[in-house]
Amino acid sequence: MTTRTDEVTAHDGSFDVRLWLPDTGSGPGILLVQEIYGVGPYIEKVALDLAARGYVVAAPDLFWRRQPHWQGEHTPEGTRASLDVAAGFDIAQGVADCALTVGHLNAMPEVRGGIATLGFCLGGSIVYMLATQVEPAAVLSFYGSAVPDATGLMERIAAPLLLVFGGSDPYITRDRVAVVERAAEGRPNVVVHVEEEAGHAFHNSEAPMFHHPEAAARVWEIALAFLGEHLPARP
Repeated sequence: MTTRTDEVTAHDGSFDVRLWLPDTGSGPGILLVQEIYGVGPYIEKVALDLAARGYVVAAPDLFWRRQPHWQGEHTPEGTRASLDVAAGFDIAQGVADCALTVGHLNAMPEVRGGIATLGFCLGGSIVYMLATQVEPAAVLSFYGSAVPDATGLMERIAAPLLLVFGGSDPYITRDRVAVVERAAEGRPNVVVHVEEEAGHAFHNSEAPMFHHPEAAARVWEIALAFLGEHLPARP
C-alpha cells in the first residue's frame, strides 16, 4: 500500500489531501471526510481498511483555514478543543473544498471506475450536501447533524445514498432521525439505517466514550455491502 500527500488549490489558498493507494496501484476512488478530530488515527484506520479492499482513498484537511493538520485527541478535553476549532468552520467552504478533492480524484490516473463519498459526523453532513453538486457513484453519510434540517435536499440527490444514525444519539435525537426516515420514504435511492442502541460517533474505535463495537461492526458490513453494490473494487 502506498500513501502520499497531494496539494489541492482553492480560490484562497491550498490544502493537503492525504491519499492511500491500494496494492494494485489503482481502483475506484473514495472521498473520505473527517470528523471534528481532523485527519487523524481514526480516519487513517478507515482509509487503510478501504485501501486494502482496493479503493483509492482521499482525505482532505478541512480545517486548513482554521488550524492546518489539526488532530484532536479522542478525550473529553480533545473533544472540547476540536469543537473550538470546528466552531469557526465554514461548512459551505468545506463542501467546496470537497468538490475540488473529487475533481482531483477524477484527474488521478490511479482512479478508475468512479468515485464514492464517505463522511463521519461533520463529514456526514458535508457529503450529504456535496451530493447536490456532484453525483458520485454512492454517498455514505454517518450521523450528519445537518441532515435532519436539510431533508429537502434529498430531492436533488440522484446518487445511491446511505444515511446512518444512532438511535440513542444525544446530539441527533431519535425524533430528528425519524424526520429523515419519513423524508426517505418512497425514495428508491435512499437507505436509512439506524442502530437503535448506539449513540453518536459509534463507529469511532479511537473514541472509547463513543464507540459501540457491536453496532460499529454491523454498520460497517452494511456500508461495505453498499459500496460493493454501487462501486465494487478488487483488492
